[in-house]
Amino acid sequence: MIVIDNVIISDDVVEEQFVCNLSACKGECCVAGELGAPLDEEETTKLEQVYEKVKPYLTAEGIKAIEKQGKWVRTEEAEKFNTPLMGNKGCAWLNYDENGVVICAIEKAYRAGVVDWKKPISCHLYPIRITKQRKTGNDMVNYERWSVCKPACKNGKALQVPVYKFLKEPLIRKYGEDFYNALDEAAKKL
Repeated sequence: MIVIDNVIISDDVVEEQFVCNLSACKGECCVAGELGAPLDEEETTKLEQVYEKVKPYLTAEGIKAIEKQGKWVRTEEAEKFNTPLMGNKGCAWLNYDENGVVICAIEKAYRAGVVDWKKPISCHLYPIRITKQRKTGNDMVNYERWSVCKPACKNGKALQVPVYKFLKEPLIRKYGEDFYNALDEAAKKL
């Protein structure tokens, strides 16, 4: 375990290897699962703000799901916020590229210069998941293993890229460059 600025990082984040292989998995992480993407509470406001600008990038099914359920949903039993789902067809905020690979509609709008927010941080950080430690409230940064990501694990091993290096940009987005540099130094010592 590595601790930086009260953030607890699992050794798996530096020891395991991972590089998305979208041509193999087609973005299945945005489709499979029982809940939408986890959201920070402030991201619920961001979804409200970007919806009209992102709407042209959404699928018809996504628009229908969002207009029925809301731009985000609250899971009462877990007291968490998530993106809504389109039944068993994935996150309501998804779309597809020309090759049939899932792409976040928010990110598509971001790349087009329509919005200044790339996507929810949990999506950007995946396969890292952040949870709060109950006693202290400190972030716990863990690598989440999921069968849909087997091609990414194989790709990461072939390219010899640790999870944290693959996720450099979102880690800096979440915690800052000093944090990332400290993580990189700690990883070199492991």
